[in-house]
Amino acid sequence: MKIKHNTEVIEVKTSLPVIPLRDVVVFPHMIYPLLIGRNFTIQALQQAMNNDKQALLVAQKQADIDSPEFDELYEVGIAARVLQVMKMPNGTFKVLVEGLVRAKIESIKKVSGHYRAAVALIEPETGRTDRETEALSRSVTEKFAEYVKLNRRIPEEVLVSLASLTDYQHRADTIAAHILHKIEVKQQILEAFSIKDQFRILSDVLKEEIEIQKIEHKIDGSVRDSMSRSQREFYLQQQLKAIKDELGQFDEPGAEVDDLYAKLESFNYPAAVKAKAEEEIKKLSKMHPYSAESGVVRSYLEWLLGLPWNRPTKDQVNFKKVQAILDGDHFGLEKPKTRILEHLAIIRLAGKVRGPILCLVGPPGVGKTSVGRSIARALGRKFVRMSLGGVHDEAEIRGHRRTYIGALPGRIIQSIKKAGSSNPVFLLDEIDKVGKDFRGDPASALLEVLDPEQNFSFTDNYLEVEYDLSDTLFITTANTVQTVPPALRDRMEIIRLPGYLDFEKAAIARDFLLPKLIEELGLQKLVIELKDDALMDIIHSYTREAGVRELERQLGTMLRKKAVEIASGKKIRKVTLTRSLARKLLGVPKYIDTNVKSSPTIGYAVGLAWTEMGGDVLPVEVLLMKGKAKLTLTGSLGEVMQESAVAALSYIRRNAPRFGLKDDFFEELEMHVHIPEGAVPKDGPSAGITLLTALISSLTGIAVRTDIAMTGETTLIGDVLPVGGLNEKLLAAKRLGINQIILPEKNRKDIGELQPELLEGLDLHFVRSVKEVLNMAMAESPFVRAKRNHQVNYGIRA
Repeated sequence: MKIKHNTEVIEVKTSLPVIPLRDVVVFPHMIYPLLIGRNFTIQALQQAMNNDKQALLVAQKQADIDSPEFDELYEVGIAARVLQVMKMPNGTFKVLVEGLVRAKIESIKKVSGHYRAAVALIEPETGRTDRETEALSRSVTEKFAEYVKLNRRIPEEVLVSLASLTDYQHRADTIAAHILHKIEVKQQILEAFSIKDQFRILSDVLKEEIEIQKIEHKIDGSVRDSMSRSQREFYLQQQLKAIKDELGQFDEPGAEVDDLYAKLESFNYPAAVKAKAEEEIKKLSKMHPYSAESGVVRSYLEWLLGLPWNRPTKDQVNFKKVQAILDGDHFGLEKPKTRILEHLAIIRLAGKVRGPILCLVGPPGVGKTSVGRSIARALGRKFVRMSLGGVHDEAEIRGHRRTYIGALPGRIIQSIKKAGSSNPVFLLDEIDKVGKDFRGDPASALLEVLDPEQNFSFTDNYLEVEYDLSDTLFITTANTVQTVPPALRDRMEIIRLPGYLDFEKAAIARDFLLPKLIEELGLQKLVIELKDDALMDIIHSYTREAGVRELERQLGTMLRKKAVEIASGKKIRKVTLTRSLARKLLGVPKYIDTNVKSSPTIGYAVGLAWTEMGGDVLPVEVLLMKGKAKLTLTGSLGEVMQESAVAALSYIRRNAPRFGLKDDFFEELEMHVHIPEGAVPKDGPSAGITLLTALISSLTGIAVRTDIAMTGETTLIGDVLPVGGLNEKLLAAKRLGINQIILPEKNRKDIGELQPELLEGLDLHFVRSVKEVLNMAMAESPFVRAKRNHQVNYGIRA
């Protein structure tokens, strides 16, 4: 079909590729830039370029749909021609199109990955110049002119080009294209085929838009007037200040300044603090009370004068009373209690002593944090706690400089102000979990805080004056000291809190946990009796920890279920918690002891391990297979433990004839070492003698006793080196009923620090070399058998 477009006649085809558009409606005679990037629209564009550069541009009903279906497109669009195509670096196309004529979709189908539609072209109305059309045209044109003047986003040049148009349809399309409105309204205008209907819709839309624009201008004017008044007041205030400065006249300090001076005189502040405060108060007195800078100075003075300068609390030096408080709050923990008494003795003799830096190290739940609170109560001091877990920013310790918006002192100074005294007990919790990143290293900032030779002049970036922390008793806690930086570790006195023994857990449960839970749950009127066998079953079958947190949760679970029965109307006066009732209330036991074989076994040895949750038994299994000199290690073994296995194998190969093995026995074997519970990571050198024993047992065919457990690091020449975590390891062995323990000779000195209750019933064997280990742990000495047989013994054994 041929149409007249401006001064040319164009042949428009009735079958066109379809390009769906988002958030835009194209009108005839208008030129639009489009960005095309979807695959099916790119294919439609390519078809258009091959088809006289003509395409059907139709708007989507919902712009957020990437692949619209037929019914998600409007029926009426624009037959357009492509004027220019430019490919962008990201693969999309920038296209310049010109609308030709309205077109209605008769049918549409998908062809070669794009839509193609058969359309009916809608010819514009021409030759009709009745009075109603002229009146509508003039009204709409006048409203559009007013709309352009109110809306700054439409260039006024549009009005010039509009005045030169004589064709009503061309004029209506131009106005519709330049109105900033919703796509639904523009589509309604496009679908109005009558020129009168188009002008009526435009008249209503423009009338509404003009009213909205007038309201917006009114609001803008009100805001502008308000800002002008504020700026005028500020300008006059500055002029008044300048005039007073020239005349040498100053405002008298207000009530706020008088209060600050009075507060400064009422306390015994250090000279440096006094001088700094007076300087800031003078600065504040000359400022406008509502200026931003005055707020910064006011906040600074509140912090500076609010700190407890030279305001210590009096220490409790009655030894018996302090001992009674510590014993009443915690069962055991003799080392930290003794250290606090030593500190009190020095205070009594020396008068004043710089506070020690104690670091309580132990597994979770053994009472490290609560010990700090008890120490504060025993000494009669204030207590503050700061958790360091996950702290990455150095400013958390030292604070921000006042030049930053919203700056505050660091958490050390904040906590001191919260305590209200200059000598509180300050607990730095989880010091082993401090991190560092691009914002700084908090551990380095703590070096000054925790050094008695430096912390008497601690400088916070916000305060800008030194604060004396030497009277503060710092206590830090950690699960392990391995992750604490060496420089920080050197400044602290390490006190290790071992895991609780079963009898200690039972005593804590009866004397501390149960009364606490009864009070928290409101069961004071109920008589509760907890049987010994029930309590030990809970400790063994429902908890596996060095502390007592899980034990408290399990006791709480049982009492809460009884509380539900009472709240439901059941009359209960006494509850006797037996073993069977406890299992009924708590359900299936959570923990089952490690399955250790009951009789001597070839290629199987029992080791002892330390974990952050306490100790555990570590069975080691070794299997031999035909292969070519390969050692396989499984069970989530860490790098150090893998190295221990390699070292053990090297020792065996070097001393093969002593065990009755060929020198090249490993050339025809593949050895698989596995430690059960493969999902649990394991590491450390203390499994060295266990790995060596299991390997030799598998190679010689001599069984290893399973009623004996061992721990110790081995060297390439067969020496046994000391290990740590004896308390937890012996506790794990005792829990499993293993009484024969092999330990390094160099650990004999550590046994004296263990509790007698832990050692009771244990038979400890101290060894210096691997030979002693093998003679003791194996059913028959491999050295004796090798000499007796005078033959090589190697091969594959089941």
